[in-house]
Amino acid sequence: MDTCFRFRATISLAILMVITGMSSCSNAHVAVEEDDGAVEALAETAHSDLVFDLEMEEDAWLTVQKKGHQFVVNDKPFYVNGFNTYWLMVFAADQSTRGKVTDVFKQASTIGLTVCRTWAFNDGQWRALQKSPSVYDETVFQALDFVVTEAKKYKIRLVLSLVNNWDAYGGKPQYVKWGKDAGLNLTSDDDFFSHPTLKGYYKTHVQTILNRVNTFTNVSYKDDPTIFAWELMNEARCASDPSGDVLQAWIEEMAMFVKSVDPKHMVEIGLEGFYGPSTPNRVQYNPNTYAQQVGTDFIRNHQVLGVDYASVHMYPDSWVSQTVSAVQYSFVKKWMQSHIVDAEKILEMPVVFGEFGISSHDQGYNTSFRDAIYSLVYKELLNSTRKGGSGAGSLMWQLFPDGTEYMDDGYAVVLSKSSSLSNIISLHSTRLMLFNTLCNWKCRWGCRKRKSVDTFLYHEEL
Repeated sequence: MDTCFRFRATISLAILMVITGMSSCSNAHVAVEEDDGAVEALAETAHSDLVFDLEMEEDAWLTVQKKGHQFVVNDKPFYVNGFNTYWLMVFAADQSTRGKVTDVFKQASTIGLTVCRTWAFNDGQWRALQKSPSVYDETVFQALDFVVTEAKKYKIRLVLSLVNNWDAYGGKPQYVKWGKDAGLNLTSDDDFFSHPTLKGYYKTHVQTILNRVNTFTNVSYKDDPTIFAWELMNEARCASDPSGDVLQAWIEEMAMFVKSVDPKHMVEIGLEGFYGPSTPNRVQYNPNTYAQQVGTDFIRNHQVLGVDYASVHMYPDSWVSQTVSAVQYSFVKKWMQSHIVDAEKILEMPVVFGEFGISSHDQGYNTSFRDAIYSLVYKELLNSTRKGGSGAGSLMWQLFPDGTEYMDDGYAVVLSKSSSLSNIISLHSTRLMLFNTLCNWKCRWGCRKRKSVDTFLYHEEL
C-alpha cells in the first residue's frame, strides 16, 4: 500500500466515521492497521460519496510562506507536525547507511509528519561538509543533495540549520579554531558573533549552501520548495554578553544577509526561547535564572527584520528537573502558552516549537509520561489553532528508524517500538491535515456537519 495513500486513508476513514457515526474516531487508526483492504474500500466511499478532496493538487508543491500568524501554501493553511533527525547528511554520505535516510522519511510520512529539521553543516569534523573555510567535500555535499531529494519524494519539507552553537559537528568552536589557525587574536568562542573574519566565514557558508545546485534535481536550494526555512544557528547563545547586544547585532546582520541571497524562503533564528532584558515581566516563565544570562532575548531577537517566525525549544528534564514529575508537565504548559501569546500579541508571527521531548535517561521515566507530554504539546497547539492563533507547529526531538538506536541520546523515538506514541502523533497529523485542507473541501452537506468535524478535532478522549 502506497505510504502517502496509507495516511490519506487514515484521514478519510476518520472523517467518514465521525460524520456518519459508524464508529468512534479512536478506532480509526486501529482499523487502518488491521485491514488495509477494508480501509481502501472505506476510503473510496469517503472520497466518492462524501466528495472530500483531501489530497494536495499535483502542482501544490509550492514554497511555504508566512501570512500573519500562520504558514500558508498557495494561500491555504499549513500547520506543522514534524520531527528532528540531525544526522541525515552524514548517513547519506556512506552507501552502507544511506538507506536509513530513506527509512526515516518513509516512516515519518506514514504517520503524517510533514517537516524535518536537520543539519546543513558539519564543520571540520569526521565526514565534514566544510573541511576548512570555503573548502567543501563534494561527496558530502552530494549526500545533502540526496537528503533534499528524498525529502521531496516523501512530501516532507526541510528546516536546514546552518551552524551549531555547540561543538557537535564543529559549530561555533570550530569557526573560532579556524580563526586562531589563521592567526587571529580570539579569546572566546563568542568571538564568532563579532569578529569580521569569522562572520565572513559564516556568510560564505550561507552563500554556498543557498546557491548549491542539487546534483539529483538540477534545482538550486534557494529555488526549491522542499526547503521550509533556513535556521541561522542551532540554539544560539552568547553568554559573554548577558545584555544581548552582541547576539542581537549578529542576528540583524545575518537574517538580512540570508534574505539577500534567498528572498523566497523563510528565516528563523533557532533559539531556545529564553526571555531576556527587554521583557523583565516575562522572565518569570524562564526555567531558571541562568536562562536570562545567556545573551538571548525571545522578544527582542524575533523583532528583527528578516526573521519570519519564532523558534522555541522545550527540555523540562534538562532545565527544570531530571526526575519525571508534575513540575515538568506544568512547565511545558506555561512555557508554550506564554510563547504562543507573545508570538501572537507582540511579535505577530507564527511560533514553532522546534525541539521537544522527554529522555529515557530521566529518573522515573516511563512511556506513559512521555506520551502525556507529547499529548500536552499537541493539545496546546490545537487550542491555538482553533482560535487562529500563532501556535503553528512542533518538531519532536527526535525520530529514528530501526537500526540506529546506537545513536540514541535518550530522546529517540523508534516508531516500531513506540506504538502508543505513534498513534498520538498520527492522530495529531490527521487533525492538522484537516485544518490544512479546509479550504479544499467539497461536501454536499455544506457546513451542516461542521460540529461533528470539530468534535473529531478537539475531543480530548481521542
